Amino acid sequence: MHSASDTNAAAPGAIRSILIAGGGTAGWMAATYLAARLQGTGIAITVLESSTIGTVGVGEATVPAIRDFFKAIGLHDFDVLRATGGTPKLGIDFADWAGEGSRFFHPFGLYGLSSRGVPFHQYWLKLAHAGQSRDLADYSLCTEMARSGTFMLPVDNPVNDLAVFDWAVHFDATRFAAMLRDHAERQGVTRIDDIITHVELDGETGHIARIETQGALALSADLFIDCTGFRSLLLGQALGSPWVDWTAMLPCDRAVAIPCAASGPFERPYTTSTARRAGWQWRIPLTNRIGNGYVYASTQISDDEAAATLRGNLEGQALAEPNLIRFGAGHRQRFWAGNCVGIGLAAGFLEPLESTSITLIQTGLEKLIDLFPDRACDPALASEFNRATTLEYERIRDFLILHYHGNRRHGEPLWDAMRAAPLPEKLAHKLSLWRARGKLVRYEWEAFLDPSWLSMYAGFGLLPPAHDPLADHFTDAQVVEALDHMREAIRAAAAHARPARDFLARLAGAPAPQGVG
Repeated sequence: MHSASDTNAAAPGAIRSILIAGGGTAGWMAATYLAARLQGTGIAITVLESSTIGTVGVGEATVPAIRDFFKAIGLHDFDVLRATGGTPKLGIDFADWAGEGSRFFHPFGLYGLSSRGVPFHQYWLKLAHAGQSRDLADYSLCTEMARSGTFMLPVDNPVNDLAVFDWAVHFDATRFAAMLRDHAERQGVTRIDDIITHVELDGETGHIARIETQGALALSADLFIDCTGFRSLLLGQALGSPWVDWTAMLPCDRAVAIPCAASGPFERPYTTSTARRAGWQWRIPLTNRIGNGYVYASTQISDDEAAATLRGNLEGQALAEPNLIRFGAGHRQRFWAGNCVGIGLAAGFLEPLESTSITLIQTGLEKLIDLFPDRACDPALASEFNRATTLEYERIRDFLILHYHGNRRHGEPLWDAMRAAPLPEKLAHKLSLWRARGKLVRYEWEAFLDPSWLSMYAGFGLLPPAHDPLADHFTDAQVVEALDHMREAIRAAAAHARPARDFLARLAGAPAPQGVG
């Protein structure tokens, strides 16, 4: 292999420097990931952040892909959990969404076993149509553990799909960003503590030429990463990338967050989302506290009433004053413009109903590396980045809309309006095929795969009147026998899991095993 200096000498147009504007979760995820993936290239990476400007810092839940991120930057899952007050997450429990008193679970895992090329859910539907309805959740190992408050790590080579599940983490986002900052600085990333006062554009190319700061610095770079949050100082303000507004489809536009003390030991290895009159409330368990928030539509409830509602639904003593966050669903029309790429809130926002904010940071960075430019920043690379990212945002948006569309909360204006609202074309097509005979459709850049959609359809009782005729290869009795065997196998597998609190206790005193992460 050539050295970095030899490589750069052979590529005179190569990127030499990257400036990340903004810290927080997005900025330090960008710094650590780029430092790891660009190791040996000689590219200088700098983070410009201000210690006087706060971050949103309440995005404490993730999806399993975050563990791929940990591995990519050289961190172990267990080290992250210990440093951030983290806990394991098997999925999301949805309370009261399908009516008061209802519950269903969105697991990070598969349902049942397919047979003869026919998906499991078609056999499950076959029995339902024969008057022998069964709870879909009974055929998910992940859900079985969540129900019993237990946890175990997935095996490397599961014997079949019944044993396939994954897990994500809950963590303190502020501690996570601090951990990443320390890690990035050890990897050679430079940190500057200052405030952006002006962004200067190149009069010829329209690219960003330099960033000027309150401390009289003029910082130039070949590539800029905008992680300035909702303000989007580079991408939105300086480069004028318009905002694509989705609040008509996802009207929740505010959140109030209050951490509280836990009412007991850690027993719920999952996020809880509880529907409320004007939105929904999250519960995210950490080792030192419970993260709580009420996401709501400001047209339906005042800020003071939302805060009072949240206070009235805390399980323990409030540990801080309410933190009010204003936002809007949508994204920048161009996520990559010229020599600037928006990451995190600077690029777009979707409410945290399925814990996708950190995922979108991660996938944005992965796409950037896949399409990494030289100093000319060929517009074709930006065009593909923008195409793919737009699709990704739209697919997540549609999955979130399904939660509202399927609700069974009657007599409440927000929920009644969301059930009746017109659907985006791709979501309407997906739903029409599901309703025809349980056909699951997967699009390009789909963030949530078939089991996730299935959990929603079943949870809301959106069952089709017909099933795949190929499922009729087996008699009802044969399907009953097969499903009974699957249920017993899942119970047997779940018996190997231990109370989730025991996992945390062992974690607190054990080093990270080799290969974890």
